[in-house]
Amino acid sequence: MSKQKLVLAELSEAQQEIMEIIWEEGELSALELQQILAKRRDVARNTVRTLAERMEEKGWLVHREVGRTFLYSAAIPKTESVGQKIAEVVDKLCGGSPESLVAALLNYRGLDSQELQRIRLLLDEAKATGNGKSNLLSGPGEGSRRPRKRRG
Repeated sequence: MSKQKLVLAELSEAQQEIMEIIWEEGELSALELQQILAKRRDVARNTVRTLAERMEEKGWLVHREVGRTFLYSAAIPKTESVGQKIAEVVDKLCGGSPESLVAALLNYRGLDSQELQRIRLLLDEAKATGNGKSNLLSGPGEGSRRPRKRRG
């Protein structure tokens, strides 16, 4: 089963952290990103702006202008990014075998009963659709663009 592959440049650890924030929070300015990151570590707004600009060049972010402020949002949903990475793992590390991926997950990480139940639901839905796909994973942070949250 093949799906069109994304061709996105790899992200640094700092850029991945920004993507996770954007996926969780939705559209943000560089200043808002810096304020969120500042709760974790010291980072300058100019550094955040440069990271966001480079991520836009790589195809991960898009922006719109409001006055002199750039508001950044995800160019692709998180599920699409994760899906592409999983496809790469299956192809490169599991010899193209999804079964090997699941076996490795079970043998090296394990799953609790709730995780097993959710995975069973995903498998049942994929079987019912007849195309081997499930739509149950969409949820918060999965869209490429969410309405801007008001900041007090």
